[in-house]
Amino acid sequence: MTLIPPVTPAPAVAPVPALKLKANVKPRVVQGHPWVFTNEIEGLIGAEHDGTAIECRDRTGRFIGTGIYNSKSQIVWRRLSRNRITLDAAWIRGALERALARRAPGTARRLVWSESDELPGLVVDQFGDALVVQIQTLALDRMTPVISDLLAELLKPAEIIFRNDANIRRLEGLPLETHTRSGQPWAPRWVNIEGVEYWLDLESGQKTGFYLDQRAQHPLVAKFCAGKRVLDAFCNQGPFALHAARAGAAYVLGLDSSEEAIAAARRNAEHNGVKAEFVAANVFDWFNDEARSTETPWDVIVLDPPPFAKSKSALPGALRGYKELNLRALKALAPGGVLATYTCSHHMQDAELRSVLAEAAADARRRVQVLEFCHQPPDHPVLLTMPESEYLRGYIVRVE
Repeated sequence: MTLIPPVTPAPAVAPVPALKLKANVKPRVVQGHPWVFTNEIEGLIGAEHDGTAIECRDRTGRFIGTGIYNSKSQIVWRRLSRNRITLDAAWIRGALERALARRAPGTARRLVWSESDELPGLVVDQFGDALVVQIQTLALDRMTPVISDLLAELLKPAEIIFRNDANIRRLEGLPLETHTRSGQPWAPRWVNIEGVEYWLDLESGQKTGFYLDQRAQHPLVAKFCAGKRVLDAFCNQGPFALHAARAGAAYVLGLDSSEEAIAAARRNAEHNGVKAEFVAANVFDWFNDEARSTETPWDVIVLDPPPFAKSKSALPGALRGYKELNLRALKALAPGGVLATYTCSHHMQDAELRSVLAEAAADARRRVQVLEFCHQPPDHPVLLTMPESEYLRGYIVRVE
């Protein structure tokens, strides 16, 4: 008699937790947006799942995707994938490899940009042989050692600097901190970006150390500056001014309200051997000074202000501010002059920016022609279903 051994049942697999969308709302996630807000779901599933990957389903039970969950955040769920996946080292590796494959070669560039690269809350910028990393979601913050090891393996940087000091981390219940992978300080140093060297403090400078999203605009505007009088308003570290001076501008003036930024711009100009003047001033007050009315008109003006509309409710006031600023610039330009004007607020759509410029042109009684439509570079990719991923817009115009 042959004995048949008993079959050992497979261990039970715990079901993956899932959020369910409310029946009486139309959340944007159904149309492809990667976020779900707390007021769009039937109920939270418990803080014990915070920082983990869970599923989301619509009101009929249809699978929407796998995403990261945090009951402490208003954005309670952020999609990782439309498929069923596990948030582990293999998933992180694959997402990083896909992001890197989409980038053009370079030594100063954005390598990973959050939802646009399937890694919500993760930003990675490269500055020469150093990487600067920001992590702004609980789930990926818990994966910091994995992210650090994978970036070191894939890119072999001299250092990885974690700039987890943005206030947005508080919305996820995360502390603010800055540290390096090695545990050693990373001293400020010169970094070449689009042919100009900047003294960058990657551990404590603004954002990740430099506004890489505008780097393609600097040489683009410089094409109009040879032999011209150039004003760079909101100049920060001076990149527009430095490129204009290097292109042969007759005179360059940079303005910024930050004394620290002006000092950095002066240092950069001296190091690069170009002539440009930098003055600490409130740009609105500077334009409104009666003394400006007797000055020689400018040939090129750059307006690259910080975001005036940091929330949707602030948009009406921001539109008035943008109009006033552009009106002053248009009046200060010589006939045939060039205005390069930008906004970095995702709340201001292109139609609103164009309307502001048109109103300013009408009030200034100037004829304005568009020379260039400006957008953020390809290494800051825009998700078609996520308007928030498109935030940098601008125009280069000729003013008659």
